[in-house]
Amino acid sequence: MESRECLIVGVLNCTPDSFADGGRWGSVDAAVAAGIAMVEAGADWIDVGGESTRPRAPVIPVEEELRRVVPVVERLAKELGARARISIDTYKAETAGAALQAGASVVNDVSGGLLDPAILGVAARAEAAVVVGHLRGTPAHMMDDVAFDDVVAEVAGELAVRIAAAWDAGCREVWADPGIGFGKRAEHSLALLGELPALIEALGVPVMVGVSRKSFLGHVTGKPVGERVLGTAAAVAACVLAGARAVRVHDVAEMHDVVRVARAIRDGGRPTKSRSEAPLPRPRGIRSPSPP
Repeated sequence: MESRECLIVGVLNCTPDSFADGGRWGSVDAAVAAGIAMVEAGADWIDVGGESTRPRAPVIPVEEELRRVVPVVERLAKELGARARISIDTYKAETAGAALQAGASVVNDVSGGLLDPAILGVAARAEAAVVVGHLRGTPAHMMDDVAFDDVVAEVAGELAVRIAAAWDAGCREVWADPGIGFGKRAEHSLALLGELPALIEALGVPVMVGVSRKSFLGHVTGKPVGERVLGTAAAVAACVLAGARAVRVHDVAEMHDVVRVARAIRDGGRPTKSRSEAPLPRPRGIRSPSPP
């Protein structure tokens, strides 16, 4: 089997109210320093967000979101250069466009273009990659009426529609995210992770998975958000073994070792180059704008 890199995406929330680290990076200087530290700890990609998408989170004006993220993206792009990708975590087309102009190269939309369909065209025109996430409804109300008959089949089918929409919009590089915890109860998230190899095969594009500190870990372990590092490590290892091409995490240094060990096990001990010896790994799965 060919050795396939699994990228580490560091979460950089420039928000006062995110569920895991809200308010931690309250200034541009603090956020930029945190992003650089993540890259030095092993992150390949920094995901900058300015609006919390936790359940019941209020929608903020686009002007406030821009104020939070654009200076951070601009500084990180200048200071990191080609050392890491920078993505903008937003579902708003205007925010995505401003962040791409500031130096981001990826749009990470938890709704996959459902909440603001123009975002896919914004990414396409900028020749940016796009991550389409699975979400029913809005972040504020996604847990109001959660119901699945077959969560794996339904998520695969609904993500396939969003992937096709991205191709049709002209996007040249499309990723998918099954949206662990987004409009899903613990049993749904666990079922998706348990069937992740089949889901990845069905989608046919690189898959990024966000399991870091999520509520399903608390359901399994009984631990509060701040004590879920070991649970996160177990879930990250499972994602790597299943074939995920990226894992989105808060604790980069710890998960860097988890990813390395899981990859070594998955690849049967075949040696791989270290980050210092190899160029930044780039995702595969770039296709033509139309689905096959």
